[in-house]
Amino acid sequence: MKKITILDIAKELNITFSTVARALNDHPAISAATKKAVRETADRLGYRPNKVASSLRSGKTKIIGVLVPRLDVSFFSSVVHGIEGVMNENGYTILLYQSQESVKQENKGIDTFLRSRVDGIIASISLETEGPGGYEEVKERNIPLAFFDRVPQGLDVPSVTIDDYRGGFMATEHLIKAGYRRIVHINGYRNVHIFNERLRGYLDALTQHGLPIDEDLIVKGDFSLEFGRKCVRDLLAKGTAFDAVFTLEDFTAMGVVQELKAVGKHVPKEVGVVGFANEAFTSLVSPAVSTLDQRTVEMGEEVAQLFLRLLKKGNYYSHKPEKIVLIPKLLVRESSSR
Repeated sequence: MKKITILDIAKELNITFSTVARALNDHPAISAATKKAVRETADRLGYRPNKVASSLRSGKTKIIGVLVPRLDVSFFSSVVHGIEGVMNENGYTILLYQSQESVKQENKGIDTFLRSRVDGIIASISLETEGPGGYEEVKERNIPLAFFDRVPQGLDVPSVTIDDYRGGFMATEHLIKAGYRRIVHINGYRNVHIFNERLRGYLDALTQHGLPIDEDLIVKGDFSLEFGRKCVRDLLAKGTAFDAVFTLEDFTAMGVVQELKAVGKHVPKEVGVVGFANEAFTSLVSPAVSTLDQRTVEMGEEVAQLFLRLLKKGNYYSHKPEKIVLIPKLLVRESSSR
């Protein structure tokens, strides 16, 4: 079938090419009647605008690249849901890429976005990313860039994050107030700022409540269901006394609960458990897992609105980067309710 062009519409209505083009772009110089006739004819003939040609003329693709560590975690998929909703309402399409927690894949995603001539990038860095990484080139090219949740160090750009320090403090203080005293904290990659902040909150809560800091209770490593189980096995094998566990995210917390149940430890009577992220499964398992709600959809909406707000101002990097910090919400469930 022949591809319908603006020229075909012009011939059909016996008007000029430029009149059709301006009518389709809602130019104020074109009458409402002409605009109506052009749109009806375009629909009848099956005209589809050439977005590539349009972007070359305007210098805008109306596409935003969104780079996330992984989508099999509901935290990131929920944030993307929030971003996409706002972007669609404002006439933008998102191009989605997963780094799979790999800096190599992350750089490949950035390169893909740049080749696709996206109007900007919204991202959350991988666990392997140290410093600005490949995002420095994005800023140097003056391409709008904003981050959510995980923000690279050494790159001053707009961002929307959760107050991870407060979250770590709230989780630990909740366990202390529930009567737990030997609280393990399972932490992760030290190059990722948010994990350091959760650790800092944990340490300050212990100090403010007069509890000693015991390095044997701070476990460093990966985060996964199996790692949570391994942590419990290792602590028990070493004879380390503990009566609560605060993990850096919910999959690890679930692994902790599973292993504690497997070895006959009662949750929460003997050991309390608190996660972080409010993954969907935490309210469905038994015992339901206490956690911190990171307000994911709201985070996605906030970063998209911030991004669009700065785009409208023009000269994206001429303004002081706006950094929005959301307050997490502690969700107390069975796993830490004595």
